[in-house]
Amino acid sequence: MTRRRALSPAVAHRLAAGAVSGSWTRAAIAQRFEEIGIPDAGRIATRLFDLLPTPPVEGVDSVYRLLSELPNIDEPTPVVEKPDHEWKFDVPKWTHTVAVAQAIGLTPAELDWFADPGEWLRKKAPTLQHYRYRIRSDHRLLEAPKERLREVQRRILRSVLDRVPPHAAAHGFVPGRSVHMFAAPHAGEDVVVRIDLRAFFPSISRTRVRAVFDSFGYRPRVSRVLTGLCTTSTPPDVLARLPFDGASRLRGSHLPQGAPTSPALANLVAHRLDRRLTGLARSSRAEYTRYADDLAFSGADLAVDRLIHAVGRIAADEGFSVHQGKTRIMRAHRRQHLAGLVVNAHPGAARTEYDQLRALLFNCIRTGPELQNRDGRPYFREHVYGRIAWIGESNPNRKRALLALADRIEWSEMS
Repeated sequence: MTRRRALSPAVAHRLAAGAVSGSWTRAAIAQRFEEIGIPDAGRIATRLFDLLPTPPVEGVDSVYRLLSELPNIDEPTPVVEKPDHEWKFDVPKWTHTVAVAQAIGLTPAELDWFADPGEWLRKKAPTLQHYRYRIRSDHRLLEAPKERLREVQRRILRSVLDRVPPHAAAHGFVPGRSVHMFAAPHAGEDVVVRIDLRAFFPSISRTRVRAVFDSFGYRPRVSRVLTGLCTTSTPPDVLARLPFDGASRLRGSHLPQGAPTSPALANLVAHRLDRRLTGLARSSRAEYTRYADDLAFSGADLAVDRLIHAVGRIAADEGFSVHQGKTRIMRAHRRQHLAGLVVNAHPGAARTEYDQLRALLFNCIRTGPELQNRDGRPYFREHVYGRIAWIGESNPNRKRALLALADRIEWSEMS
């Protein structure tokens, strides 16, 4: 049995300094004790917090005295660096949360604030919360991080997540892939099946996100803080404005729809789903691709009912659920469409979409763009050129024709 004793003065000083170096919450203190190398840091932080539930008035000195008098505390063990062979992918080898804070431009206290390990911010005033909330007409909640957290998440995306490749079947929000690449394998097939995953981002919990960071080789305390920076729990006052089923999914910590890190993390969480559905497609002599929450299968002589049933079972196995009302079976004699593209012959925007944009450009030439901006878009010119790029990606001739019309518009009239 390991002999326990009171902490030495040097160790007690290190712990006291760590305890007061950030926010005074049980979870935050435990996290900083882990950094120092204390075994059973959660138990010790709990004992300290129970004895001193408010920040110490005398700072380090009062915490030092209290820690020195606590019996039965293990001496800290040295922190052992992970050998290189345990790291997966070319991710930054952050072994401490201090290194994370330095890499993403935060102080340790700011890191604790943004990661919100105790989830206490969800019940605070909106000015203290890290997200802004907007409920769409379809009751879908958009959770947009405020500027500072958004920049932190972008740094995590660039330095960590972009270095880990998703499954080859995933095409949504993946550098070098596109919606056209998602649709291309299904062009000209006899049967195309589109299946939608219900509440894709909210169904991905904090536990599943942390498992992704763990799989890269990060220690639990680093994975925990990275997960906290990329997930959120919706505040009660926002949940009260949502339907019951939607609020139930958002009550726990989840990926926010609106954070720059969410699509990449969702793709990595869904890696095993993609692998299993790719195997299912091969066994059915079919093609499979995924664009965010849209699953697409295609082939000849598909046993459609059996396929749909198997997809639902695999999705449930992997922590997702299929939106049965959005499943579509499209055969070659009718229009087959995926993510806004018609795929009967080759992926392309519908002719009606091209005609509508062409008419809009003619009207802009005739009456000026300001009168045609009926939705009051602040960047109407960029919106128009974006639609041209979308249509033109699969049809260079249409792109040239539309660009020629756009060049004739007097854009200077836009204020």
